[in-house]
Amino acid sequence: MPKLTRPLRSVLYIPGSKPRALDKARGLPCDAIIFDLEDAVSPDEKSAARDTLAEALSAGGYGARLRVIRINGLETEWGAEDARAAAAMKPDAILLPKVGSPADLEALVEIVGDIPLWAMMETPGAMLNAPAIAAHRQLQAMVMGTNDLAKDLQARFRADRLPLMAGLGVCLLAAKAHGVAIVDGVYNAFKDDEGLRAECDQGRDMGFDGKTLIHPAQLDVANAAFSPSEEEADLARRQIAAYEEVIASGQSVAVVDGKIVENLHVATARETLAKLDAIEALKSE
Repeated sequence: MPKLTRPLRSVLYIPGSKPRALDKARGLPCDAIIFDLEDAVSPDEKSAARDTLAEALSAGGYGARLRVIRINGLETEWGAEDARAAAAMKPDAILLPKVGSPADLEALVEIVGDIPLWAMMETPGAMLNAPAIAAHRQLQAMVMGTNDLAKDLQARFRADRLPLMAGLGVCLLAAKAHGVAIVDGVYNAFKDDEGLRAECDQGRDMGFDGKTLIHPAQLDVANAAFSPSEEEADLARRQIAAYEEVIASGQSVAVVDGKIVENLHVATARETLAKLDAIEALKSE
């Protein structure tokens, strides 16, 4: 499966059963939408939600936003039918909850074929099997399910998320090792911009590609946190220019702002500018 290179700064959950929310999502500044048939849909709405979502996706209008459908687990009474319905909607990817091993993804492949897959990483078993899950040939992205993980760990809430760090870290390592995207879990207090900003900054600094969100009010904070700042872009340009100058003179190490710049720093600088270009391209689509 080709590596996903487009921005995933903001990945917004939208209930697949709510026509008004599905319509509003067409105008929201998110990089990706997870159309949810699982947690956001009550049991008595599951069947109707498939039809509601199919109608919305058929009507289109979501522009450059990545369209991902989260189905119910295949072990549930709705999962297999969700998978068949989702495949017929031709989304950009299908997100499977409670992935515990590559076998879970393989079972989904048997139903949906070669559609790209995303995996919810939200159980202790998933953490222990993260490298094998990340290596699955159709996996495109991992999504951290931090609420469920905290529940299974019987962890207490801490603003620094220390109880979750082992799981977050092992999934990051697995994702980076296998070239799949990885998106941080949700922040539940959707009116707490300061707390959200701190958690976005933490996730960005760890290496996450973006954050899953539960409310449109969180979009601006996440987009800003996971976008290179003007200062970062300026530094990247100066690092590249300085390095190219010393290479042309037959040397191999430059100095910018009193710090050494080697080829690895230039590679990071180029990635920063490429991300900026990709973000601008999304805005124009």
